[in-house]
Amino acid sequence: MTGLRFHVAGAEAARYAAVPTLLFHLHVADGGPAPIDVALRCQIRIEPHRRRYTPTEEHRLLELFGETPRWGDTVKPFLWTNVSVMLPQFQGELRTDLAVPCSYDFDVAAAKYLHALDDGDIPLVLLFSGTIFSQGPARLQIAQVPWNTETTYRLPVCVWRTLMDQYFPNSGWLRLQRESLDGLLRFKAAHAIPTWDGVVDRLLKDAGAA
Repeated sequence: MTGLRFHVAGAEAARYAAVPTLLFHLHVADGGPAPIDVALRCQIRIEPHRRRYTPTEEHRLLELFGETPRWGDTVKPFLWTNVSVMLPQFQGELRTDLAVPCSYDFDVAAAKYLHALDDGDIPLVLLFSGTIFSQGPARLQIAQVPWNTETTYRLPVCVWRTLMDQYFPNSGWLRLQRESLDGLLRFKAAHAIPTWDGVVDRLLKDAGAA
């Protein structure tokens, strides 16, 4: 049983899924002589230091990374998500899709980062682990995916935008505590503001005037 090798050939937004999901087109290679099954785990990390940013993007990333003179110390790789999948049995090579559910929750650092980008690509590293099963001459053989098994991929920002526009057309969402929501409801009713966008615009204008 030899080590597995991984390569991401591309990615696209899943057309039909219960939640926003990206499909990473995964190519898996194994040089072993027998068919194998793999219970695979994948940690996906974003490497923000591996791309350039426009002034507009830098402004949006202020909350995550601070002022740009500090970026040499603050812009570090961080976790996006973890996914697990049982690969179908294969021998030699396998092409399959790694389904990655995505959040647009602005309490999540990765969602803030991805929302801040206008164009270009998102530098990713995919770190693999898991268990490999194969049938030996007399019994089932089990091995671990080596801890240093990984691959990189640069996800086009347009793929992320396509996914978010599919589920949240020209919109996003924020999670609020109940007290905050009640306060906004009272403000909306007291000022006869018909939409939530109107409430936020009014509050932003009042804050700017103050």
